[in-house]
Amino acid sequence: MIITDSAKIKIASLIKDSQVSVPDKPLFLRLAVQPGGCSGLRYQTYFDYEIKEGDHLIRYADFDIRIDKMSWPYMEGSTFDFVDTIQKQGFTIDNPNTHGTCACGDSFN
Repeated sequence: MIITDSAKIKIASLIKDSQVSVPDKPLFLRLAVQPGGCSGLRYQTYFDYEIKEGDHLIRYADFDIRIDKMSWPYMEGSTFDFVDTIQKQGFTIDNPNTHGTCACGDSFN
């Protein structure tokens, strides 16, 4: 999985600014694939501190990313980016494993 420099900067900033504090449990970004949406699957991105058995760990100097073992095959080879333009702001995932998406782009198969 490729994490772009702009995504790394934004993730580190959001974790640093987060008000969530759990003693002895560092906050990390979790990426997941869940059933839902028009095409059958949708991405979830959220901050978490609970480590799950079998998590795939991507470690950086300022933060970690974890992907659960069921989501990893869907996410492997993807590019995770952060865009900030006049048209769009947020994280994006470019996934070569998808076969199609719905019209709104919210889900994939």
